Amino acid sequence: MTETRTRQEEAAEEKLPSQYINYAFFKLSPEWRRLPEPEREHGKREFLEAAEAHSGEMLLRPYSLMGLRADADFMLWRISYDLEPFEEMTAALLKTGLGRYLTVTYSYFGISRRSIYVGEHTPGWENRRYIVPGEGDFLFVYPFVKTRAWYRLPLEERQRMMNEHMHIGRKHYPVKNNTAYCFGIDDYEFILSFEAESPEKFQDLMMELRESEASAYTELDTPIFTCRRRPLGKVLEYLG
Repeated sequence: MTETRTRQEEAAEEKLPSQYINYAFFKLSPEWRRLPEPEREHGKREFLEAAEAHSGEMLLRPYSLMGLRADADFMLWRISYDLEPFEEMTAALLKTGLGRYLTVTYSYFGISRRSIYVGEHTPGWENRRYIVPGEGDFLFVYPFVKTRAWYRLPLEERQRMMNEHMHIGRKHYPVKNNTAYCFGIDDYEFILSFEAESPEKFQDLMMELRESEASAYTELDTPIFTCRRRPLGKVLEYLG
């Protein structure tokens, strides 16, 4: 009975709309800080208003990277059931006084899917199709690619290694993983983001995962971005 119900739930879930995931990283031009203060304040107000006006059809979370990387100053994490809101918001943001001084240095795009390695009875892990962001102060984002040799392994062998991988993850709760699938729609296979209460907590997890058997099949897992969750007004304040 349980198996039948599970199959029915999976079939119903597949009919639900896809959830699109985007991480857009912005870099500010140095010329911005040479503008008169009234012009800068006006540009920031325009940017904030444009973001608010176009966020109704998506989940929008802003993050600061100020002082943490040289190639990005802030990031917008966006989740929607349609691609059009991403297009409309980005176009509106870049038309503002602030937007004219911004460059999108990275933009990762993926779709949330049910993992084939997390079963209905996997202890301690949610078996769901959609990404539901938590309340972590920090978000660590990076693209991820497995080696082709990984996909040539029998599924049972991959599952065994992923069981170890997930066991390590559970030891570092409440660090929370969000996985978006990029196969065929972006340059990578996955975009991973981990929510954590501090960089130390996430680093502890990553150091232990590096020793896992599955780690040997990693082809790419950089660049990696340390993002701090901030209200958008605060993010813009940091820009000067």
